Amino acid sequence: MTQVIVLNGGSSSGKSGIVRCLQAVLPDPWLAFGTDTLVEAMPASMRTSDAGIEFAPDGEVIVGPEFRTLEAAWIEGIAAMARAGARIIVDEVFLGGGDSQRRWQKALGDMPVLWVGVRCDGAIAAGREIARGDRVIGMAASQADTVHRDMVYDLEVDTAHTESMECARAIAARVGRHLR
Repeated sequence: MTQVIVLNGGSSSGKSGIVRCLQAVLPDPWLAFGTDTLVEAMPASMRTSDAGIEFAPDGEVIVGPEFRTLEAAWIEGIAAMARAGARIIVDEVFLGGGDSQRRWQKALGDMPVLWVGVRCDGAIAAGREIARGDRVIGMAASQADTVHRDMVYDLEVDTAHTESMECARAIAARVGRHLR
């Protein structure tokens, strides 16, 4: 039985909506953690430092060594919760593509994980980004394809053509029978 679901997609691709729907349709309680949770937990000074995480005016996201150190601890913490029996949904933006996935794979070890690619056309994600009003303009378009570089998924969903609930149901259908 799947212990961890990892959703990877660019900013404004629809991951958070899918997470909420998954929590509603999955029969057991699942905890949800996202990269936004990590960034919000960091001191404000980390969001303005070369060593932390910076959001450039063009939407580029630049991460430094202090961010990577805290991110590694966060990943290990989530893996520890899963090993302790919690079912976890991770809402991620793999800026490093396959390298990011390998960091998670190392931490999760042999736990059953369902890897889900959340795709969304860059122009549609950019429109959502503007409507949200809480993101640096340009992040969605710049991340739409790069986060999927060198990734290996068990399942992919496309939120440009499919509603969050339908995506969640497709993912939930794979959870019960997924073995890795």
